[in-house]
Amino acid sequence: MNNLKKNGYARYDLMEDLNYDGIEKDYNEILEYFSDLPEDDYASNLNRYRRYSRAIMLPGTEEIFWLPTVNRGGSEYSAYFQGKFNPEHPGAYREFNSIEEKIRSNKLLNEIIKANFNETFWNEEDKILPIHVGVHFVKLYVENEGDKAVSSPDCLHQDGEPFTFAHLIERENVIGGTNAIAIPEAAGNKPEDTDENNIIEVFEIEKPLESYGVYDPDVSHYVSPVEKGAKEGTGVRSVILIDYQQTVVADVDE
Repeated sequence: MNNLKKNGYARYDLMEDLNYDGIEKDYNEILEYFSDLPEDDYASNLNRYRRYSRAIMLPGTEEIFWLPTVNRGGSEYSAYFQGKFNPEHPGAYREFNSIEEKIRSNKLLNEIIKANFNETFWNEEDKILPIHVGVHFVKLYVENEGDKAVSSPDCLHQDGEPFTFAHLIERENVIGGTNAIAIPEAAGNKPEDTDENNIIEVFEIEKPLESYGVYDPDVSHYVSPVEKGAKEGTGVRSVILIDYQQTVVADVDE
C-alpha cells in the first residue's frame, strides 16, 4: 500500500524519482513558460496567474490525449468545474487560458502526469474508461512590499476530484506558501482557526519538483498566501497542479 492510499496524502521528490537524461532541459522549458502566464481572470488584484488544459489518459496504456479547447476572441480556453467544492466559485464553470501545445508535448510534463497516475488507485470499473486529467499552471507573483498573492480557495478545502498533486516549479524570495493537510471536517476553515488535533501536517515545498498528492475523500488541504521576501526584486511561487477523476457514466433505463 502506498502512502497516498494509507495516509490520504504523500510527499514526493520527482526531480530525483524521474531523473532521466534531458530532465533539466525540459524543466527549464517549463520554468521559462511560467514567466509569462496570463493573469487569472477570476483573481483580479490577487497577483495570481494561470493556464489550464484538460487531457484523458487510457489506464491500460497510459497514453495521454489532450482535449479540444474553446476559441474566444482569438485565444484558446479550457473550462473547469468544481461543483460545490470551491466556496469562492460554487457551482460555476470557469474558463482559463489553455496551456500551449509546445508545453503540452513537453516530456517532463507528460512524465509527471504518468508518475502521478501510477500513485492513484481505482475500482476496476473505473479503469474500463479513460481517466480525466486536469493540468493547472499557477503562479503567485508579488512585486512590492505589502503585496499579497492568494490561492483559491483561501481556506482548507477539498477539490471534488479524487486525486490532486502539486509540483513546485519555482519558489524565490517569498514568505508564506505554506501547505497544510487536515481532516476533511476542517474544510472551510483556515489552519489557524482549526483545532490543532485536526491538522495532520504543515510543511513547505521548496525545491524544483518537490511535490505532494492528496486523496480527496480522506483529507482537506491548503496553501497560505505569499508575500515578498527580504531580498531585492520580485517574489514568485509557481506550481503545476494535476487532478485525476474517473469518467462518470449515467444509468440508462430501457
